[in-house]
Amino acid sequence: MPVVIEKKKYTYEDYLKTSDDKQYELIDGELLMTPSPVPNHQRISRKLEFILEKFVTENNLGEIFDAPCDVYLDDENVIQPDILFISLDRLAIIGEKNIQGAPDLAVEIISENSAYKDMVQKKRLYARFGVKEYWVVIPDCEEIEIYILKDNTYRLYKSYNKSDNLESPLLKGLNIALKDIF
Repeated sequence: MPVVIEKKKYTYEDYLKTSDDKQYELIDGELLMTPSPVPNHQRISRKLEFILEKFVTENNLGEIFDAPCDVYLDDENVIQPDILFISLDRLAIIGEKNIQGAPDLAVEIISENSAYKDMVQKKRLYARFGVKEYWVVIPDCEEIEIYILKDNTYRLYKSYNKSDNLESPLLKGLNIALKDIF
């Protein structure tokens, strides 16, 4: 479970002052420290990122980034999606030190310590700031749920399991055999 550092409102300036080697996120002014992901989380992340990077590059669609990479949404919300995509027409949000605005796609891989943060807090946050598509990867169930933004709320587009081929509504033509991920 993410550890709340101290009960007070933090800002981006406070976030920048964290000086240890731990990974932090700032959600609604709460500074959260997240333990390092387990090897299976990293394996899934690497496989997904490789496929996404190849597809996005070959089709000249934009850029893919992975954690740790700060996404500054506002002064009280700085997050690090496991994987994120920024479309070609929005590349200007890529700053020198961080991404300055919501990505088009955010991917979160659930860890035993991150379920509430990823399924509730970040899902709400991503919807509020306009992330068009949100993937929740659930390693224990070998599933990926895709949510699409409609009227500032996420609607489940489709839930895919290991025997399915994932198709993204945002990245038209992307087809991922999930047996290659899990």
